[in-house]
Amino acid sequence: MDTNANNIDALLNKINLDNLPRHIAIIMDGNGRWAKKRFLPRTAGHKEGVERVKEIVEAVGNIGIPYLTLYAFSTENWGRPKEEIDALMKLLVEYLRKELNTLHKNNVKINILGDLERLPDLPKREVYKAVETTKNNIKMQLNIALNYGGRYEIINGIKSLILDVQNNRIKLDDIDEELFKNYLFTKDQPDPDLLIRPSGEKRISNFLLYQIAYTEFVFTDVYWPDFTTEELYKSIIEYQSRKRRFGGIGE
Repeated sequence: MDTNANNIDALLNKINLDNLPRHIAIIMDGNGRWAKKRFLPRTAGHKEGVERVKEIVEAVGNIGIPYLTLYAFSTENWGRPKEEIDALMKLLVEYLRKELNTLHKNNVKINILGDLERLPDLPKREVYKAVETTKNNIKMQLNIALNYGGRYEIINGIKSLILDVQNNRIKLDDIDEELFKNYLFTKDQPDPDLLIRPSGEKRISNFLLYQIAYTEFVFTDVYWPDFTTEELYKSIIEYQSRKRRFGGIGE
């Protein structure tokens, strides 16, 4: 008997499928520490982390959650050693080449949050190809945050908003929170209901700063390479145990 499958089924039975988060965001953290704990190079942690990406994307799609955002590479990550950056870019290319057909077949739309222009040519081409191939898919949207920073996103949005005001495309008095969302990378998407950060760290790291105003956070000590479907389900169960008040007092 498969104990792991039994555990997953038991957790799934605890989930209220009528109260799922519409949008889950994950800060994929802990690859390096996972590798160090096993006396392996950091790249081994990143490689194992890609396996979790495959698993979690599939699990989120299977349970019926329409939006998933994964924080893959931040604007600050360029400060890492060149060898590690090169390895991350190689893994990105490998992931897209191996998984694109499956994602497309499963009706998953790939969307990018961030500025792709700084990426090396090969990963940039593969990303654009993935976006173009899946642009009409509708079952689930997979946001990959690449060369992404929350502050950059907000400033970039403000600049675009100012240009539209100057060119009389919108009026100053029209600007409100909902209109400003149209200037973010997550345009036309719901804000995350649940943000998960593995690895034991309890910070936001410049991620979706505007969108997470009323997001529920789940922090777990499990490193990302060990963040299995079981851990995802546990996080959803934790989310469902909370009462979301959005600034009010609840029932």
